[in-house]
Amino acid sequence: MAARGLSSPLSLVPGAAALLLVLSVERALALPEICSQCPGSVQNLSEVALYCKGTPELMLHARCCLNRKGIIVGLDLQNCSLKDPGPNFSQAHTAIIMILPQDVTCPGDINAWDTVTFYINNQTCEAQRNLCNSTGDPEMCPENGSCAPDGPGLLQCVCAEGFHGYKCMRQGSFSLLMFFGILGSTTLSISILLWGTQRRKAKAS
Repeated sequence: MAARGLSSPLSLVPGAAALLLVLSVERALALPEICSQCPGSVQNLSEVALYCKGTPELMLHARCCLNRKGIIVGLDLQNCSLKDPGPNFSQAHTAIIMILPQDVTCPGDINAWDTVTFYINNQTCEAQRNLCNSTGDPEMCPENGSCAPDGPGLLQCVCAEGFHGYKCMRQGSFSLLMFFGILGSTTLSISILLWGTQRRKAKAS
């Protein structure tokens, strides 16, 4: 008879399996470099931490708040001596909220965010504006395309289904076979031409 108060090995299996699942998910999602650009982690009372903890699907890792797909939703770089956020800053183009050092401006400038709050040592950029709604140019995107946000202060034109090419004017799916066929035959022709030219020069000398 087993002693009371001791868990049987079988009762530990679900907990161990859950732990292994969490660890495997975290390893599968490569942490973007911008999240660990500054040492330390997001402070508990940070607006990014509060936002992240308020949504069950989000999780804090280093300086970032990520969704289950590993996409950056929040970035906290306060208490970080940065003058320039560096080339990895573009990884946070999906962020809904950012806390940045005083010398680092909100990406896309003030007009790209609904709220920009300045503090003594940092600034907070909240809620990216959808430029597709604010632009007054009806010809911004072609007839067969639609406007879509592409980061702070940026937008892109996405072709409707069944259209592709310049200004989405070509109908039908993009033929990869034709593209690589033309590319391959062109490369082969140039290679043969160069080989023949070099061979003639070698014989002449």
